[in-house]
Amino acid sequence: MERRTADRLLRARAQAIGGRARETTVAAALDRVLAVQAQDLAAAGLGLRARVAGLTADDVRRATDVERTAVRGWFMRGTLQLVPAADVRWLLGLFGPVYLALGARRLRELGLEEDLCERAARLIVRAVDGEGPLTRAELTERLTTLGVEPKGQSAFHLIRRAALSGLICHGPQRAGEATFALLDDWVPAAGPLPFTGDAAQIELARRYRAAHGPADAVDFAHWSGLRASACKKAWASAGEMPAQDAEGIARGDVRLLPAYDNYLLGYRRRELSVPAEHERLVWPGGGVIRPTVVVDGWAVGTWSGGRRGGPPVVEPFPGSGAFDDATASGIARESADIERFFGAYESSHTLSTPDLRPPGFVTGP
Repeated sequence: MERRTADRLLRARAQAIGGRARETTVAAALDRVLAVQAQDLAAAGLGLRARVAGLTADDVRRATDVERTAVRGWFMRGTLQLVPAADVRWLLGLFGPVYLALGARRLRELGLEEDLCERAARLIVRAVDGEGPLTRAELTERLTTLGVEPKGQSAFHLIRRAALSGLICHGPQRAGEATFALLDDWVPAAGPLPFTGDAAQIELARRYRAAHGPADAVDFAHWSGLRASACKKAWASAGEMPAQDAEGIARGDVRLLPAYDNYLLGYRRRELSVPAEHERLVWPGGGVIRPTVVVDGWAVGTWSGGRRGGPPVVEPFPGSGAFDDATASGIARESADIERFFGAYESSHTLSTPDLRPPGFVTGP
């Protein structure tokens, strides 16, 4: 088998989007892949659906809001991710200081000096402690008592700073909106951090390799957002990647991946996932990454819709012709599964979530 094909099959299986690999729960899927991109929470649910057999939107909501096995926060690359609750604290210990330091300049540009930032953090903690989980709008209203402008990005950056400091985290949704809860209440500490400093970087490299391999230190740096030198050191310290054989991996596995899917964000180079001539259809610019149709981890088209009761609309890449019968059947199964995933949920819930990224933030390369 040609090396590129083997690597692609192995990557797809590692990500549970190929080789007939699927997990059985949200918790199992996150244990496997560590994180699912979650600036769009509905897309995050679809990313889990592609990896978990029989999953429903209510199952995802239950995992985040009731069981608390999945927690949303700013981690790799400073973007919103869903991660296992058991990993939240050491990931915050690793990424929090990095993005607090990077965000300090923006805070100063907004006129938010250190003293005001500290007072804002204390106010946020008091408000959430006294009133329970609060939305971004509600926290913004509280912050205006300190002179913070209600419009613009000042309140957002103060809320994000409190989250990166480990004071608050995303809590339950309310009427389709994200709320923020105290981290110590939502995910109580279970003892000392299992990984800190260099050990945390090495553990991250190990988890990345298990979820994305075959890969290299350049891919790891791209995915994590950490300094290239630190990633190279952690990669070497994590030991050799175990040899893997792709010969026995089942072929012809079709999945409909959502926008911003891990598989498309997890590597510096794209030649194993998307044909070069069609890259702009998947990455049109402005940080957008479109939903894709993949067969054994190889993109063959894009899709849209599927969230409002109608079936997904699938478009093959131009010039590639009609899908063969096996691929068409796989797309039909996936389309039906997306409709089943949302099911009755959409009739009683609002699935839209606010965009909590900094203005101008680019998720992808």
